Amino acid sequence: MKTKRLGRSPIVVSDICMGTMTFGAQADEKMSHRILDMSLEAGINFYDTAENYPVPPKEEWAGRTEEIVGRWMKTKRRDELIIATKVCGPSHGWIKGSQRAGMTALDRHNIVRAVEDSLTRMGTDYIDLYQTHWPDHGARYEDALRALDDLVESGKVRIIGCSNETSWGLMKSLSVSEREGLARYETIQNNFSLNSRRFEDELAQVCGQEGVSLIPYSPLAGGVLSGKYNGGATPDGARFSSYIKMGGRQGAMAKRFINEKSLAATERFGAIAAEAGMSLVTLATAWSKQHDFVASTIVGATHTDQLPEIFAAADMVLSDEVMKAINAVSKEIMYPMG
Repeated sequence: MKTKRLGRSPIVVSDICMGTMTFGAQADEKMSHRILDMSLEAGINFYDTAENYPVPPKEEWAGRTEEIVGRWMKTKRRDELIIATKVCGPSHGWIKGSQRAGMTALDRHNIVRAVEDSLTRMGTDYIDLYQTHWPDHGARYEDALRALDDLVESGKVRIIGCSNETSWGLMKSLSVSEREGLARYETIQNNFSLNSRRFEDELAQVCGQEGVSLIPYSPLAGGVLSGKYNGGATPDGARFSSYIKMGGRQGAMAKRFINEKSLAATERFGAIAAEAGMSLVTLATAWSKQHDFVASTIVGATHTDQLPEIFAAADMVLSDEVMKAINAVSKEIMYPMG
């Protein structure tokens, strides 16, 4: 499996990263460990989790995923693993953190408590990549960055990154780090897929100019690009099938991912994949990796049966003809997810 550098840091990772947000909810511990084992055997050395996992966030589930990952880590050599996790952003906005009684914030108090708890749950004395899970644009970036810089200086964290950030927020944070001499965000973890290409509009330029790597999540658009929701299907056990029934924020999220435009685009991409002799899952994963601003694409699974199609993208480079066909669909059906 190919490797790439995270930002301008010394850390190099496999260009596929195994995400864990379903571990402890849709996937039990035995299945989660098997997924992790097969990923390591396939050459994946990069694993992403969060204190807020599994999803959807529930206070009674808080930290369960990190505990599952931690018990697996004890069976491996720590130095062979690149572990990323996240601290919850503020709970007064679009999402409420599952930790600290739903009173999370990006201040020193919360960041220090979060990292100590994550280290304990995973049974390790350092985290390779520590990320802010979502931003607080009304707060001083200095507050969070100074706390994160102290963690880097102490050796508890190697490098830092952000997630679900905007162009303004990323540039603001980088300017604060440069001005104050603080650790900088080396990575940004945002939604990016065939059905969600808005990152290319502005953030891709920021990453290219500033040396920040995208580690995209949801390259299969929440599973939509597997084709399982085609024709309006709501398969049992699928995340968005459950979210539609839940309503509220989860229901709104499901409607953003599954709509007339996204399903139409998915069918077109499926035809391109079939013509190229591969599954749509493989096509979508390979496409995500094939961008110079992407360091590692975060995939996910709830069962080992889903892994072969993902792993098939490891050394794949899509042809110019396939890329042109994909771009033609994206031009005709613009911004399927809004």
